[in-house]
Amino acid sequence: MSTFGTVGLLAAVPTNAHLFLGEVVGTGVLILLGDGVVAGVLLGKSKAQNSGWIVITWAWAMGVLFGVYSAQAAGGLGHLNPAVTIALAATNKMGPGLGWSNVPILIAGEFVGAFVGATLVYLAYMAHWKETEDAGLKLAVFCTAPAVRNYGMNLATEIIGTAMLLLGILALPAGTPVGFGVFAVALLVFSIGMSLGGPTGYAINPARDLGPRIIHAILPIPGKRDPDWAYSWVPVVGPIIGGVLGALIGKGVFV
Repeated sequence: MSTFGTVGLLAAVPTNAHLFLGEVVGTGVLILLGDGVVAGVLLGKSKAQNSGWIVITWAWAMGVLFGVYSAQAAGGLGHLNPAVTIALAATNKMGPGLGWSNVPILIAGEFVGAFVGATLVYLAYMAHWKETEDAGLKLAVFCTAPAVRNYGMNLATEIIGTAMLLLGILALPAGTPVGFGVFAVALLVFSIGMSLGGPTGYAINPARDLGPRIIHAILPIPGKRDPDWAYSWVPVVGPIIGGVLGALIGKGVFV
C-alpha cells in the first residue's frame, strides 16, 4: 500500500488494526510537533516566544514528515488527515484492497491521534498557561482562527489550500520512493503554509483543527476562553471540499 495511496509500495494491504494504529500514532506526532511549535512561539516565558511564522510553518512540515514516517512504521498509511482520506476514497486512489469501507477506521484513528497529541502539548507546556494572559493565544495553540473573519472567504481559503495539497500529492510520479515522496509532501505543506496560510492559519485538515479544539474545551487550562465553535465548521468543511476537488482535478488532468 502506498504513501497517501500514490507513492511507493508496502508489502501488503494493512489490516484495520494497523490502519487505526498508524493514524493514531502518526496524527499524534503531527499534532505534538505542530501544536507544540505554536505553543512555543505564543505562550509566555517560552524560550521560543515570538520566533515567528517561518518557525511555525517549518515545524508543521516536519510534523507531517515524521508523522507519516511513524504511521507507516506502525503498519498504517499515514494519511493523518480526513480530507486526504475522503479525497482518495472518492477518486479510488486509496490503493489496492482499500476503499470507502476503510474510511471510518482511518478517520477515527486520526481524531484519536489528534486528541492524544493535543493533550501532550498541554502537558509539555503546563508551566506556561498561567504565564500567558491572552486567552486567544491559548486557543491558538490548539486550533486555527481567521485573520479577517469572513466565513465565505475563510472557507474559500481552506478549499484552495487543501485542493493544492491533494493536487501536489497526486502529482508525485508513480515510481517515487516512499521516503522521498513523504519528504516532498512535507515540503508541499511548508509551501502551503508560507503561501496560503496567512488568511486562516491553514488548517487544511479537519482532525488537526477540530480534535485539538475539543481538547481545549475539555482541559483545565487557566484563563482559557470559549473554543470559538462559531468558526469551527470552516476548517472541517473547507478541507473536505477542497480535498475532493483537488483529487478530482488531479485525476482528470494528470496522465
